[in-house]
Amino acid sequence: MFDFNNLKKPYLIAEIGINHNGDMQIAKQLIDGTFACSWDCVKFQKRNPEVCVPDKQKNIERDTPWGRMTYLEYKYRIEFEKKQFDYIDGYCREKPIDWTMSVWDVDSLRFAAQYDLPFIKIPSAHLANYDLLKEACMTKLPVILSTGMSTLEELDQAVEVLEKFSSQYVLLHCNSSYPAKTEELNLRMIPKLKERYGCVVGYSGHEYGLEPTVIAVAMGAMVIERHITLDHSMWGTDQHSSIEIQGMDKLFKHVNAASVTLGDGEKYVYESEKSVRMKLRG
Repeated sequence: MFDFNNLKKPYLIAEIGINHNGDMQIAKQLIDGTFACSWDCVKFQKRNPEVCVPDKQKNIERDTPWGRMTYLEYKYRIEFEKKQFDYIDGYCREKPIDWTMSVWDVDSLRFAAQYDLPFIKIPSAHLANYDLLKEACMTKLPVILSTGMSTLEELDQAVEVLEKFSSQYVLLHCNSSYPAKTEELNLRMIPKLKERYGCVVGYSGHEYGLEPTVIAVAMGAMVIERHITLDHSMWGTDQHSSIEIQGMDKLFKHVNAASVTLGDGEKYVYESEKSVRMKLRG
């Protein structure tokens, strides 16, 4: 089983989510880009639209690239099913690269459980869905939980479930706005979450730019999640606050440089210093 407690460097998750727009060729290009940039994992989202879409929104019509349709029809239009995920599973194994899903309901969790995934992701929207959290823990896979738009009291209750039932869990500090405002990222919460819960803590970023993610690593984030896209101008609510492939390459280099620069926190006299020490101290 994948063990987040033994990470030597930040684990990078590329959130494809629904930025594939229901098109397997786009999904493949995003997987290819993730692999080429040496990120660790691609992640998709899985929903049962009938369950997840509120009744009052189901029949609202909207214009889409595929014509005018109800919101429920649109959600089904961009949802991957077993045929597509079977292909994704084989495609990722060939590279190889890890892949997994964010699950938005119990039906989708049970769907995800049929695959050999490294972990299950629960999005911020369902932090207080304790039944879903418990069911995710019952898979015996590590659970990653995003913590956006939540109070500490709500997070305490969620962690209580994770502590009781999970094999291992990771908390991702997060602001759930798309895009998130720089002044609302509050990255000082990362070490506070580590101190409060004693678990691996990461960062799920929805902001413009790369710098906050690098700062998150400096603050102790060991799991990084960013939405990715082929082009910001593509259709979809998440595309604009996602990272394009060239940005993924830059972020990989910056994150790894930050990780190396931070060191291990122990005090040394390095070999490169010894001759200087002799010269200056005798």
